[in-house]
Amino acid sequence: MNPETLRNDIPALEECTYFNWGASGPSPRVVVDAATEFECYHQYESPADEGMYAAADEATERAREAVAGLLGTTSGHVGLTQSTADGINHVATGLDWEDGDVVVRTDTEHSAARLPWERMAEEYDLEIRVLETEQGHIDIEELKAEVQDARLVCFNSPTWSYGNRQPVGDIVDIAHDAGAMVLVDAVQAPGQQPVNVGEWGADFVTGSGHKWLLGVWGAGFLYASDAGLDALRPTQIGYYSVKDYGAAEFEFYDDARKFDLGTRSLAPFVALETAIDQLQSIGLETVEQRISELTDRLKDGLGDRLLSPPDASSGLVTFAAEDPEATVERLAEQDIQIRSLPSPDACRVSVHAVNTADDVDRLLDAL
Repeated sequence: MNPETLRNDIPALEECTYFNWGASGPSPRVVVDAATEFECYHQYESPADEGMYAAADEATERAREAVAGLLGTTSGHVGLTQSTADGINHVATGLDWEDGDVVVRTDTEHSAARLPWERMAEEYDLEIRVLETEQGHIDIEELKAEVQDARLVCFNSPTWSYGNRQPVGDIVDIAHDAGAMVLVDAVQAPGQQPVNVGEWGADFVTGSGHKWLLGVWGAGFLYASDAGLDALRPTQIGYYSVKDYGAAEFEFYDDARKFDLGTRSLAPFVALETAIDQLQSIGLETVEQRISELTDRLKDGLGDRLLSPPDASSGLVTFAAEDPEATVERLAEQDIQIRSLPSPDACRVSVHAVNTADDVDRLLDAL
């Protein structure tokens, strides 16, 4: 498998020049076909074969193992969610907050990683500290000052608004030294670069499959370290989240299965497993290198319009436009898909390995 082969399997790329993978990526045929075939098997054949629950349980665990392999961890540390926001909410509602607890977040957080803390602040009178950044970059000395009495640090990497990667391991070390736990919104990372949560050391890492991983909507994940698992007590419960649902007193699973509830749509997770397999067959290092080459070409062409740091190592590239929304609309009329951002008030291009140099040149010509 190589990027060109995968590109040829994505029907949407036959219709447009697509640069919005950081919002949602169109899926390859093989991914959608896998989800469809599983759904057909589950509904038509499994009732007379292994049984619908057995088929669902098998598909669930295959997806959990695929995500674990992608993140460099074991399946017991991976909870399957519907989205990144779903995973963040597991953390926000599962910690035993006390009035006056401090949450530190950056000024570049997506609403999915901002709104849960505002909601918890209503319930527990949390103090939300916003760490100001420079084009997404966190000032380490400012971070050290802000986290001294914090309960949790939340940040995204790569940043969704500028595309720069944070020094995750360093940030985690600083937070842990101060006694704070760490949640990384990593939705922009898996699928465009290798991720090893063990090297990061964070307590929680969230993501989803419908962006750079090229899966379909409805499948996400929450990684929790040993400390993270110990710290979270789910506020929801179902027969899939307990060791023995028939026991007189319930007991949550010790691992990430405690975030499960009951039956769910399995097709998105079959799609996620297949999408991960496709990208791993190319090699995430190969994907990362191709994205780097294409974004360098784009940044060079943007010149003074570039707002992302020139050395930002991701496929997310933000540039200035006099009227960002009008620019997006004008490009869409030429079958070129990008997006505008609320902060900064600018345009964002998401470049994946399945894009080409010709795609980049077409965008630059249109601009």
